Amino acid sequence: MTSPDAITALLAQEHSAAPAETAFNRILSKWMMPLEALCAALMVSIVAMLFSGVIARYVFSRPVGWIDEAVSIAFIWVAMLGAVIAMHRNEHLRLSMFVDKLSENLRGLVHAFALAAIGAFLIGLIGPAIEHVESEWVVNSPSLEIPSGIRVTAIAAGMILMLMVIGAYALKTVSKKHLSIAIVGVGLFVFLCSKISPQIAQLGLINILLFLCGLVALCLVSGVPIAFCFGIGVMTYLAFSSNIPLVVIVGRIDEGMGNIVLVSVPIFVLLGCVLDATGMGKAIVDLLASMIGHVKAGMSYVLLASLFIVSGISGSKVSDMATVAPALFPEMRRRGNKRSEMVALLATGAAMADTVPPSIVLIVLGSVAGVSIAGLFESGFFVAMVLLLALLVLARWKARNEDTSQIKRPSMKIIGRLALIAAPALVLPFLIRSAVGGGVATATEVSTIAVLYAMMIGQVLYGGIGWKRLYAMLVETAALSGAILLILGTASAMAWAITQSGIVQQLSLFLTTLPGGWMAFMAVTIIVFLILGCLLEGLPAVLLLAPIMFPIAKKLGINEIHYSMVVVCAMNVGLMMPPIGVGFYIACRIGDAKPDDVIVAIWPYIAALLVGVIVIAAIPSLSTFML
Repeated sequence: MTSPDAITALLAQEHSAAPAETAFNRILSKWMMPLEALCAALMVSIVAMLFSGVIARYVFSRPVGWIDEAVSIAFIWVAMLGAVIAMHRNEHLRLSMFVDKLSENLRGLVHAFALAAIGAFLIGLIGPAIEHVESEWVVNSPSLEIPSGIRVTAIAAGMILMLMVIGAYALKTVSKKHLSIAIVGVGLFVFLCSKISPQIAQLGLINILLFLCGLVALCLVSGVPIAFCFGIGVMTYLAFSSNIPLVVIVGRIDEGMGNIVLVSVPIFVLLGCVLDATGMGKAIVDLLASMIGHVKAGMSYVLLASLFIVSGISGSKVSDMATVAPALFPEMRRRGNKRSEMVALLATGAAMADTVPPSIVLIVLGSVAGVSIAGLFESGFFVAMVLLLALLVLARWKARNEDTSQIKRPSMKIIGRLALIAAPALVLPFLIRSAVGGGVATATEVSTIAVLYAMMIGQVLYGGIGWKRLYAMLVETAALSGAILLILGTASAMAWAITQSGIVQQLSLFLTTLPGGWMAFMAVTIIVFLILGCLLEGLPAVLLLAPIMFPIAKKLGINEIHYSMVVVCAMNVGLMMPPIGVGFYIACRIGDAKPDDVIVAIWPYIAALLVGVIVIAAIPSLSTFML
């Protein structure tokens, strides 16, 4: 499966390697095997416990109190160990386009500095993480009556293991000369900042620009994974400009990753894997192609409709694109569509469909901003239809001269057979939306039900999944979830630091007094999230700014569901905007097209989406009429 890990294949390229793998590297690789097995077992236990809880609550009317606590423990261990596996596989999300433009020698040096910075961050937080474990060990959980330290030990263990992986990776990929220079350089930076920390502390809000903006931006363009960019920024800010102990960062990471709502993130990631492995997504694409593929712009309609429907199953943009593109591109090419146009439509179609439930971004946003996930799911479906309409109109206009006289419509018998095959798969998006929107089940519960349903239907009707493939999917889910959730944790810490600095109050005063009122604030929101969507990808942008922007929106009387839709839609457009948007390059990779060719083709589609976002921002009822 081409999963969101494909981001890494594009953005996290290997640098020049040292001559031979050391014995330490080989030992570390062997350690990953039991670690992967443990993550797979924990994922299975999470799904099993959640499903058991659903059965106990809704079938037997006997809720089991300890399940949420047990799931919370397993979840944070999956998140941290998954982050270790992602580190070992070099699958943490990062931006490497600037580093890749450097000469080979300079690129190796920058890579060494990035690894040294990550190592310094981990070394700096291991002690506070152990201190956090000690403080939590004296607290017992209410139902299981076991020390809470068992749960948070995962954070300390994960940091220690990631430090070991970073050390092995540095020895394998960086020359001794570059590594020595990098370690000395990072050490000097820490030494100088600690010496002049009293003077730095007197700079006040300028420290926000120095550490939480400047240093984070420097790390970002140097290829440091986004999670560690945030972590490095907040750690240096607290260490050198305040007296706040670093254990606070660990506490914020724990809080950012520990929300039980976020358990649905890895389960929906797993659902995307199941969808692709069983061929359920392809069955939907084939049905749509047989029904409307023969009209003008028919295959463009099929591509957009497929992304809309499949997104309602997987919850992941990259899974959607990887499912739809291989099934449709050969036929679209046969009909004379240019590859650049196909990839442009694929990228913007994925951005359009990201608010269709289940959406991982909506789940995370609901968790961070305290917005009803059921409300976001209800609104997201109709908001996506507004963006879908904008793309459909443009696709039809572009196909105005298309010749469809030679295209034959399949017989009703064939359409009926394809409908019968696709019917079980088509049930899933409606099951998810109706269950969450109707209050029958939470997003976490419905994600578990959807996974088990998809696996059962896939086993019976779509060829099934072998044990080896299932194991690989579980490990892949843990690695991707770990990479995502570590970003959530460090972004939570950074957002807290920004809030504590007092700059939010000044920003709130400025934005609430803008000429034009709430409409001007909406315009600023769209611009900010377009830019951050390009630079940081979706989740980091949401996590960083949601705690800051949502209170301001509330002061201006903007409905939180309406504001959420504008934020997510603007961010998704930014994600696909060249030349920086990481989603744009992922779409090019999946569609096997040159970015230089697609850049020219994608702008009309980006413009159509922007028109849709402006309409959504200007007409609140489009987001709220179903609430």
